[in-house]
Amino acid sequence: MQDYSVEEFIRAKAQDEEADSFFQMESDHLLEVNLQGKAWAKLGTMIAYVGQVKFSRAGLLEHGVGKFVKKALSGEGAKLMKMEGRGRVYLADEGKRVQILNLNGDTIFVNGNDLLAFEDGVDWDIKMMRRVSGMLAGGLFNVKLSGNGLVAITTHYEPLALRVRPGSPILTDPNATVAWSGSLSPGIHTDISLKTFLGRGSGESIQLKFQGEGWVLLQPFEESYSTT
Repeated sequence: MQDYSVEEFIRAKAQDEEADSFFQMESDHLLEVNLQGKAWAKLGTMIAYVGQVKFSRAGLLEHGVGKFVKKALSGEGAKLMKMEGRGRVYLADEGKRVQILNLNGDTIFVNGNDLLAFEDGVDWDIKMMRRVSGMLAGGLFNVKLSGNGLVAITTHYEPLALRVRPGSPILTDPNATVAWSGSLSPGIHTDISLKTFLGRGSGESIQLKFQGEGWVLLQPFEESYSTT
């Protein structure tokens, strides 16, 4: 007979207290950060924490003048927070699925809206997609992450990874594109026939074009981006 008691429910949903990995999946939609120093996360994604942890918004000049200019243009400066101290921090972003990537000398690009957290030792920089930003409401920017360390990203539902091969470009909807390999630099493709069919203001007529060799990660959802 199924036991539906409160105690059994709490036991089934309880955190794994023996977990000691820096990033630990508590569920498909919830990330635990075992903080011993400093890490970075998307502002507004902390749902709980245990221990001595200080949270602060990333300072505009904290990462140098070059990143300050990009932050001011992209609005990203209001979207990252610094976590410092010792304890456990629980992060979630609107129920999106969490994916953990371990960079081992790799370089990846992540849509700024889909970056959840990363270790302090990971190198990062903001890359504005200016041509796309001028076409889509709210603009679009991505974050270049490289080096060694853990990165957590989020997706609506289960993502799909597509391989990009020489001579076979892949075109994607910018609002469904989550991340791509550092070997790729997307161009812009405008589908005139789609623009005519859907209307001049339709985002579907604007696509990202990936050529070369690498991969692109997509989500089965068209996300709306905002720089505010």
